[in-house]
Amino acid sequence: MNTERPEGEPPGDEHGLQGDEHGIWYEDMELAPVHPGDREPDEPTGDRQGERLQKVLARAGIGSRRVCEDMIAEGRISVNGKLVREQGMRVHPETDQITVDGQRIDVRNDRVTYAMNKPSGVLTAMSDDRNRPTVGDMVGDLAPGLVHIGRLDQDTEGLLLLTTDGELAHRLAHPSYLVRKTYLAQVSGSVPRDLSKRLRAGIELEDGPIAVDGFQVMDTHAGQSVVEIVLHEGRKRIVRRLLAEVGLPVSRLTRTAVGPIELARMRTGSIRRLTVQEVGSLHELVGL
Repeated sequence: MNTERPEGEPPGDEHGLQGDEHGIWYEDMELAPVHPGDREPDEPTGDRQGERLQKVLARAGIGSRRVCEDMIAEGRISVNGKLVREQGMRVHPETDQITVDGQRIDVRNDRVTYAMNKPSGVLTAMSDDRNRPTVGDMVGDLAPGLVHIGRLDQDTEGLLLLTTDGELAHRLAHPSYLVRKTYLAQVSGSVPRDLSKRLRAGIELEDGPIAVDGFQVMDTHAGQSVVEIVLHEGRKRIVRRLLAEVGLPVSRLTRTAVGPIELARMRTGSIRRLTVQEVGSLHELVGL
């Protein structure tokens, strides 16, 4: 299993279609505890049972402790909505809400989220009684309690998120949160000029209508086209069925983004842990 942060690799594939710039197919001073009677309801906790704020920030990957201390002094850190400038404040990662430059970050110890570039042919499942290759085989014992967020069809490749945060997984996968997913599809034939308008207006499928959030042609070469399609629906094989309905059978399908998280230049089969900023952006997206 490759868990190193991938380096870039040249775009393009066996059909001669060229990739784009995104890579188609990234010594502390003790403070006296605050007296309980002096604390406002939403004030950060100040008892000795918590951890120093700069330590929590450093562990979360924001920077070294010295860097985090500088950020506190510069007024870039807030706890439970209150700006923090003093060093040595103690917080509780499990309950206190910490923001850096206005963006909430996840500093809890027991929750991790990963991005995987799932290869084609691998089942989106943690195990399989027919011994077919699965996502579970690829992650192994990377983190206890990992679950995949939504799924990709066996013959679809690209970005798949996995997490130990059950509530985050639930919200990102639930249709009511309207999380956009972006795909690149290689299709046979040329794309009609009015197709984007038709797809945005909605196409009727056997299980109901579907309208895309975005559509554009990325490349055309030797009777093949690459199109980008953005939608928040999660029905089974929805992209393939939609494009087949408009006369564009899909020969290759890659998911390149889930909300703000992009596949970028991750190598096929590689896995990387999301940064605290990336996890924070997912939390904002679904109201956590």
